[in-house]
Amino acid sequence: MYKIISKEVLNQAVEMMVIHAPYVARKCEAGQFIIVRVDEEGERVPLTIADYDREAETVTIIYPVVGYSTHKLREMKAGDCVADFVGPLGQPAPLHKVDHVVGVAGGVGAAPLYPQLRKLHEMGVKVDVIIGGRSAEFVILKEKFEKFCDHVYIATDDGSLGTKGFVTNVLSDLIENGDKIDEVIAIGPLIMMKNVVKVTQPLNIPTAVSLNPIMIDGTGMCGGCRVSVGGKTKFACVDGPDFNGFEVDFDECMKRQTMFKEEEHQCKIGRGV
Repeated sequence: MYKIISKEVLNQAVEMMVIHAPYVARKCEAGQFIIVRVDEEGERVPLTIADYDREAETVTIIYPVVGYSTHKLREMKAGDCVADFVGPLGQPAPLHKVDHVVGVAGGVGAAPLYPQLRKLHEMGVKVDVIIGGRSAEFVILKEKFEKFCDHVYIATDDGSLGTKGFVTNVLSDLIENGDKIDEVIAIGPLIMMKNVVKVTQPLNIPTAVSLNPIMIDGTGMCGGCRVSVGGKTKFACVDGPDFNGFEVDFDECMKRQTMFKEEEHQCKIGRGV
């Protein structure tokens, strides 16, 4: 059993938990993920690691409340325990020293982006971040990014915070204004990452993307996250979740993401039916 140390509601759809998980905290790196199971009859839910503290032996997860298991997590509180917390899984993000990296986050994509940009900052890289959300309420981790990012740019669909529009508008403006960007890391909805690549690829700005949105089983057994990268078949959970955005077949990814949509909404695990 893994104890919930603290829990915070970030907005009406997203929550954050700090879990005491010594073995995971000891080994995990930015870009990797865990699998959480709420109870003995629960689903296996893959969630990318949002933060970790090796000394406190804790791992932070941030999740949108969208299905049966995450609704079960919503009912839990600090002091409760989850049945399983397995990891670290997947490959660490391929981070390396360059002069300037811009991170682009859409919605809860800010969670897995945070440890990657923080590590780059610790490596001496200048990091900026663009965070997008439907409205101000859905922009998360802004204050955490401000602690080490040179610039924090915000884009909201309704203009309630920062620039009105998409993260790609802000990224395009930075490039047009002469910012020399060595690399971009984009994490968020598939369509957002696809559009970020449309901005960066013509300019040959290396762009990493995370395919965590299509993961299901998390161990490569189910094949649900099978994707074409550079013309080769890869599994997001085993070979990724981070890949070269120029090589990802996003159209195939988006089709795969909808394959189990009906089953996701009809999940009855643990309901006795």
